[in-house]
Amino acid sequence: MEPIELADRLGRWSADRGPMYLLLAGRLRTLIDDGELTPGTLLPPDRRLAQALAVGRSTVVAAYDLLGAEGRVVRRQGSGTRIAGADAHQVRATTHSPAFLQLLEPDADVIALACAAPSAPPPEVVQAYQHILPELAATDGDIGYRPTGHPLLRTAIADRYLARGVPTDPAQILVTGGGQQALSLLARALLRPGDRVLVEAPTYPGALEAFREVAALPRTGPVGLGTVTPAALAYVVATNQNPTGTVLSALARRRLVESARTAGVPLIDDEVLAELGFPGTDPPPPPLAAYDASVISIGSLSKIVWGGLRVGWVRAPIPLIARLARLRAVHDLGGNIPAQLAAAWMLRELDSLRDRITRQRKDSHDVLVAELARLLPEWEVPSVTGGQTLWIRLPHGDGTSFAQRALRHGVAILPGAGLDAAGGSIDHIRISFVADPGTLAEATRRLAAAWRSYTPPDRPASATPPLAV
Repeated sequence: MEPIELADRLGRWSADRGPMYLLLAGRLRTLIDDGELTPGTLLPPDRRLAQALAVGRSTVVAAYDLLGAEGRVVRRQGSGTRIAGADAHQVRATTHSPAFLQLLEPDADVIALACAAPSAPPPEVVQAYQHILPELAATDGDIGYRPTGHPLLRTAIADRYLARGVPTDPAQILVTGGGQQALSLLARALLRPGDRVLVEAPTYPGALEAFREVAALPRTGPVGLGTVTPAALAYVVATNQNPTGTVLSALARRRLVESARTAGVPLIDDEVLAELGFPGTDPPPPPLAAYDASVISIGSLSKIVWGGLRVGWVRAPIPLIARLARLRAVHDLGGNIPAQLAAAWMLRELDSLRDRITRQRKDSHDVLVAELARLLPEWEVPSVTGGQTLWIRLPHGDGTSFAQRALRHGVAILPGAGLDAAGGSIDHIRISFVADPGTLAEATRRLAAAWRSYTPPDRPASATPPLAV
C-alpha cells in the first residue's frame, strides 16, 4: 500500500488529544478490525509513512510495534509490516474478550460459560410489561427522546440508593443501555488517549475494552486497588468482584475512597453484581458512594434480571450526569422508554426476585464447585459468597491454550490473561455458574475430558493484555 493511500484512509487520525503514536495506532486498529485493511496487506515502511503523515519516524515505529504486540500486524526484518494473516483470529482471541466474541458468534453446540448472564428473562419481565401497558397507552405529548432516562425510573433508582444508605437525587441518575454503555460513556467523558486508568488485576474485561477503546492506558493494582496513585480515573468492583468474587471490607472501602479523594482521582464503583450475595452470607458494606458522594456508581439489571432488558445506570454528581447526557443524546437520543417503565415497576419488586435468583445462583455454584472437585481435583477452585464467576488456577499450562482446547470440547470459558491488564493471570481461567445445575454438570464433564487431552504448549500463550475489548 502506498503511503498516500493509507494517509487518505486514516483521515483526521490526529485530531484528538494524547500521544501521537497512540492516536495513529488507534486509527489503524479500527481500519484493521473493520476489515478495511485486509490480512496480508503490506503497510508502508516506517520512514515513508512518517513523511506522508508529517510526523517523526518514531511515531510510526511505536504505533506499528503496539499493533504488533496486539497480534494485529506482523513485522519482520527485510519483509516489512503486514496485517496479520489467516491466524489473526486466533491471535486476537488473546486481545479481545472471548465473552464478547461468543456474543457475536454464538454456537448452539457450545456451553457458554465465558459470558456470565441469565439465559432467559424471568416471568417478572412479562408481568412488568403487562403492568405498564395502560400507562404506555395513555402517554401523550411525549416524543420519547429522554437522554437522561424516564423520570419514573430515575426516581426508582434514586430511592433504591437511599434505602441502601446513599441519599440520591433523581438528577444524579443517568439511565443507560446496560452497564457496558455506562462504562463507555464514562470513558468518553473522562478519558483522553494516553490517560492512565487504575484497574484491579484481574478485573471485568468489558471495562478494559471501554478504556482501551478511547486509547487510555490501564495500570494495575491488587483486587480492591489499595492506595490510589495519580491517574485520570480509577475503576473497582467492590462487591462480588468480577472475576474473583471478593467483597471489600468496610475499612478497605473507606481507605480506598479516602485515598482517591486525596489523590484527586475520580473513582468508579461498578455495582452490577452488588446485590448478588448468596443467602445466609453477611450483607456487604455500603456502596463506596456512602463514604463520598462524588464516587461514580454503575448499576444494571442485566445480571439480576435479564441482559435483553438493556437497562443500566450511572449515579454521579449532577454536573457529570449532565455531561454524560449530552454524550448520550449525540449517540442515540436516549433509551427504550417501555423497557424503562417496566424496569421502574420491577425495581419495586426487585427484592423478592433477587432472593429467588441468588438462591438459584448458590445452588448452581455449589454444584459446579462439587463437580470440579470430583472430576478435576488438581484445579485450585476457591468458593465465593456471591456474584456469578469462579476464578480458577490451573496446575500447569496456561488459560489461553486450555480455553482453545475446551472450546473444541464444547465449552467456552474465559482465559485469565484477558482479564489482567498487567499481562499476568496466565495460569487462570474464569468460569460462570449462571447456568442451571444440569448444564454445569455436563460442562464439567466436558472440561475434564478437555483437560485429559490437554498438552501445554512449549511456551505459554501470549499474555499481552488487550489494547482494545
